[in-house]
Amino acid sequence: MSTPHTTEKDTTSEDLPLQFARTRRFSLGVPKQFTVSPDGERVLFVRTADGRSPVSSLWLHENGAERILVDPLSLSGAGDDVPEAELIRRERARETSAGIVAYATDAAVRTVVFALSGALWIAGTDGSAPRALPTAGPAVDPRLSPDGTLVSYVTGGALHVVRADGTGERQLAAPERPEVTYGLADHASAESIHREASSWWSPDGGALLVVRADSAPVQRWYLSDPAHPTKAPRTMAYPAAGTANAEVSLHLVRVDGTRIPVRLPRSADLDTHPAGAWTDTAFEYIVEAGWDAVGAFATVQTRDQRTAYRLAIDPETGEAEVTIRQHDDAWLEFLPGATGLARSGLALGADLPTALDVRAVLGTVGRTVYFTASDEPTETHVWTYAPEEGYVRLTEEPGVHTAVLGGDTVVLDSRTLDGQTVTVLRDGKPAGRIAVLAEQPLVTPRPVFLVLGERELRTSLYLPSWHKEGSAKLPVVVHSYAGPGAQTVQRGNGWQHAVNQWFAEQGFAVLSIDGRGTPGRGVRWRKAVHGDQLTPVLEDQADAVRAAVERFWDLDGDRVGIRGWSFGGYLAAAAVLHRPDVFHAAVAGAAPTDLALYDTHWKERFLGHPDVLPQNYERCSLVAHAHKLTRPLLLVQGMADDNVVPAHMLRFSQALVAAGRLHSVLPLPGETHLVTKEGVADTLLRLNVEFLKKSLNA
Repeated sequence: MSTPHTTEKDTTSEDLPLQFARTRRFSLGVPKQFTVSPDGERVLFVRTADGRSPVSSLWLHENGAERILVDPLSLSGAGDDVPEAELIRRERARETSAGIVAYATDAAVRTVVFALSGALWIAGTDGSAPRALPTAGPAVDPRLSPDGTLVSYVTGGALHVVRADGTGERQLAAPERPEVTYGLADHASAESIHREASSWWSPDGGALLVVRADSAPVQRWYLSDPAHPTKAPRTMAYPAAGTANAEVSLHLVRVDGTRIPVRLPRSADLDTHPAGAWTDTAFEYIVEAGWDAVGAFATVQTRDQRTAYRLAIDPETGEAEVTIRQHDDAWLEFLPGATGLARSGLALGADLPTALDVRAVLGTVGRTVYFTASDEPTETHVWTYAPEEGYVRLTEEPGVHTAVLGGDTVVLDSRTLDGQTVTVLRDGKPAGRIAVLAEQPLVTPRPVFLVLGERELRTSLYLPSWHKEGSAKLPVVVHSYAGPGAQTVQRGNGWQHAVNQWFAEQGFAVLSIDGRGTPGRGVRWRKAVHGDQLTPVLEDQADAVRAAVERFWDLDGDRVGIRGWSFGGYLAAAAVLHRPDVFHAAVAGAAPTDLALYDTHWKERFLGHPDVLPQNYERCSLVAHAHKLTRPLLLVQGMADDNVVPAHMLRFSQALVAAGRLHSVLPLPGETHLVTKEGVADTLLRLNVEFLKKSLNA
């Protein structure tokens, strides 16, 4: 039987892997980072010029039409010399484009600031020409005061401020030693807590609430570039599980230079803190902070992540009053937007449908609360709640929907299997669209959504477009992420659908499976991996494969491969170690094989402290089980990855060699955790196919 490598849409010399790389996973041309003015008149966003341009511009939608507000290519002095702190910030945010990738506005969204190659720029939404502002050094993370008169920024770990007219540049907070920064996030806060900001302006523009991070206690790791032995290793402070975190604190920094430390609580009350095999009541994490109409606030979390205090901060004295205490026997989750909702005095009603899994609070308009939620795990919809109307679902088409609010304007961002649309609604009625310029994949995804097994596992199946049912058995490739914080089985367009379909066109049946631990199915489902991130996850993958093979004659259960990246890579390697009866070959990319090498906040959340609960790490880490390998395994690793560092791959490979287990290793010099480079990302997909074909006799 022939197995064509093209589909009816592949009419050019370019194949999908090359398109995938050139479009950076189809992310170029997609509008994002929407900001809606309080009067609802203006919408700011960033977007590249088309589906191939790697440079993002700042755009404005107004009066039903969009236009470029700032084109970075037109600014003098704009180059590629991006400060290291900004490069680190982009890596944590998984930013794939260049140019203007972040910005900040005043309260009225009349003025905007951004950093470009270390230079600080300011522009108006009235179309006036952007102006460069003087800085003391390369600027990172600029923030504009609510009245638009002052701009804060960070350079060299110090917090500075300059007037919007370019005068009065001065330093507000200087690091006491090289390990200290003001206004920048430490590794755990940026990578695992996902706290994007570390400084916030007061409503009157007279002060900032600022995070001070001291990384001196954190162990140092050294990442070298083996392909360039003349380069010195990069030093980074990485808080691996069980080791010291950065010391974080909050300070009220006034524009006159005076500073007041916020008196954060040091530890949780033992009499209310949940009991457990491992207990650490020290408040080591600042989960969120900021200002609103009520005042300054923050939320702090204990090292063991089972207690959090929401605090109201006195801006005159720095005293912090506990307003809410939260506890959980496993770990606390923080719903985006929930703090703002609580401080507004509004709340979701007690009659919330039991089948509804709330994903985020988007904001309020009057007494109406906007939020996103899933009543089916493969979909996310925009909902409203008002005491008079109750719960109303605003989006109907199956997909993944979200929104941004401002005044009576709602920017509705909808991803369905047919594509992505961004609609501007005024008073609930369409008032224009923001163009999505991403390229359409050269293959047409054809996912079939399934519910498999006794746990009703959400699964998507991709078959070759040329395959006739019942004509032949197809080898199976599982491509799942299956870890916390992400889903792959969704009824919205995404690069996974296109890549999975392309794999199918090469002669495979492809399965993607969301099991326990993934979002969208409620708290119990997400926390089913507490203490064991491997057994339930792998069990769900195996169960879904068996159920799919039983349902579809065309799937060959004797030839099953699995591939994945990051947690998905960990899953792939674990599958051939522990379940060779189901999985017969694996490609494991950026796999965290030694879980004690991953960061504190993320890994201790699920497995606890490695010194107190070593059995959790022993059970879930792969290095200790290397001797079990009996199936073909390809390990892929970006050698500049500072999230899942190369030591994971090297230690696992070393253990495999010591156990006499054959395996293959593909190092990617210069690549980080997010591999998008043309010539690498595309080649990697092709190598995946060739390895799996050879290993599965396909």
